[in-house]
Amino acid sequence: MSARPRSGPRARRILAPFLVFAGVVALWWLFSSYVLEERRRFLLPPPLQVVEVGLLDARNRAEILDGLIATAQVALVGLAVSIVIGTVLALLMSQAVWVEQSIYPWAVVLQTIPVLALVPLIGFWFGYGFGSRVLVCVLIAVFPIITSTLFGLQSADRNLRDLFRLRTASRWATITKLLLPGALPAMTTGWRTSAGMSVTGAIVGDFFFRQGQAGIGRLLDGYTQRLMPEQLFAGVFLTSAFGLLVFWAFGLLTKLLIGAWHESARAAR
Repeated sequence: MSARPRSGPRARRILAPFLVFAGVVALWWLFSSYVLEERRRFLLPPPLQVVEVGLLDARNRAEILDGLIATAQVALVGLAVSIVIGTVLALLMSQAVWVEQSIYPWAVVLQTIPVLALVPLIGFWFGYGFGSRVLVCVLIAVFPIITSTLFGLQSADRNLRDLFRLRTASRWATITKLLLPGALPAMTTGWRTSAGMSVTGAIVGDFFFRQGQAGIGRLLDGYTQRLMPEQLFAGVFLTSAFGLLVFWAFGLLTKLLIGAWHESARAAR
């Protein structure tokens, strides 16, 4: 007899978050419609009203999507720069203890400094345009990439390291054929963590750096000041959806990269 496919756990894994979402929306509708007074309903407009005004209205939808695209560009560029800088620094630190002891404490210090305290300085030094927004993303997102990549590089099998030394492999060969492939799971974990932080950094930059195209952060600030709750909630939901999409995309990228590495390793045997 052939074994039945295990569709139950997968279906529950997909269905459970949607049931929670439906429950939250139902409670939101009940609270907005029956608990809040009508004159205070602007604090939490009903879900249907948010959809109609914020998403179905063509003008509002276009404005929110344009702002989200501008923020997404900043977030993705900042994430790419963070991956490059974080990987290079982790590689340098993995090659010599004195390099790690020299650089890692300053990476920790940079992580502990509140970014909001640095934002005025960044604007004063570098202006208030696209580059400053990217810099904020990098400051927020680079640390998890450094720590995850460094952990992965330092976790390489010692026996394999000894084997590479016995065969007098070059430093470049050791890095590209042993250290980086072995560190790939840890590296992609850092990428996924930093992906969400980069989106947060882009929104923070939108709030403070107001030159160039308006991002979603500037739009949300404007909706709050003009008491436009439907557009505000719609912008928050679309921003959250974008963050989830980026997180899911990096999860898929992780599976593809690790799967390709395992296939190449089997082929090399």
